[in-house]
Amino acid sequence: MAMKRAIGLMSGTSLDGIDIALIESDGERIRVVRSANGFIAPLGPTGYRGYDGAEQALLREATRDAEGLRERTDRPGRLAEAEDFVTRAHAEAIEAFLAENGMSPAEIDVVGFHGQTVIHRPRLGLTVQIGDGAALARRLGIRVVSDMRANDVAEGGQGAPLVPVFHRALAEAAGFAGPLGILNIGGLANVTLIGSRGTMLAFDTGPGNGPINDWMKERAGRDFDEGGATAARGTVDAALLDNLLGHPLILRTPPKSLDRNWFSHRLAGYLTLEDGAATLTAFTAHAIARSRTFTPEPPTRWIVGGGGAKNGTLMAMLKRLLDAEVLNADEIGWSSDFLEAQAFAYLALRALEGLPLTYPTTTGVSTPVTGGIVSEP
Repeated sequence: MAMKRAIGLMSGTSLDGIDIALIESDGERIRVVRSANGFIAPLGPTGYRGYDGAEQALLREATRDAEGLRERTDRPGRLAEAEDFVTRAHAEAIEAFLAENGMSPAEIDVVGFHGQTVIHRPRLGLTVQIGDGAALARRLGIRVVSDMRANDVAEGGQGAPLVPVFHRALAEAAGFAGPLGILNIGGLANVTLIGSRGTMLAFDTGPGNGPINDWMKERAGRDFDEGGATAARGTVDAALLDNLLGHPLILRTPPKSLDRNWFSHRLAGYLTLEDGAATLTAFTAHAIARSRTFTPEPPTRWIVGGGGAKNGTLMAMLKRLLDAEVLNADEIGWSSDFLEAQAFAYLALRALEGLPLTYPTTTGVSTPVTGGIVSEP
């Protein structure tokens, strides 16, 4: 198959903004560049469009309004307004990205549009990512693949995580032999465990940055704990941590995917700012460490991407708990910021070819399935 150009978009549960990345791939192989130190990375520019305070507030309200959803197409409360905003913001982000990189829509074969998750309850057969793929395609004049989780859920899968097949392609291109753990820490944290024979096991481990960010926003008026500095000054409440780690979703055997709202920062409401940040950071780290109990081959190397890779306190905790080499994705030429956006570009190309996006060992679906809705301009 010929290489194609795809743009991937990711607006995660941290609600900070839109990540944009371009890759070239045929849906299986990824065109990469090898650096002087021998590491490889997907070849293509990246970009970002942040959300301001009012936009974040709208998305938070829409997420709350989604709590009572029973039908995927319902848009109560501010959900319809938020969906219009998400579509418009992503269109503006791509238009700016193309202009900045001297590219035209005709040079892009497809856009992988994740949208904004407002509710994810796979056991109810329900996952909703707001954003109008058809409207985005019409405005951009580019084919768009959207709604990539729904088919997996309809087929009995968890609908997440979707990135493992991209993780495996990156690991193969880099020549990494298993056992390897590739960890993304966004609002939630998810892991891909690659065995020594290329087997994949993937699932959400539990909270990521989401509860920490919420805690900092409520108690300090800041969007996140920069570098983990606040947590570093605090003391972990061991009893509360043990209670948090007893959450049934942490203990549940994979496959499993989780909803951001299932891990509330309010559980630590009586603590000081610093102790609450420390305890919630430890909650994320320990939940990740427990993922090793689900594989017969615990990784000897972990690669960490997502916003959590920039949290020095969280990374230090992981290095202590995982008893293995722990690397920031940026250290090996990958992108800690844009790995998921790159993944959704890759998934869009796979969807166009009818290739599987998810597998029994990644989402629990009974057989490998493709997914996504293709919208022509």
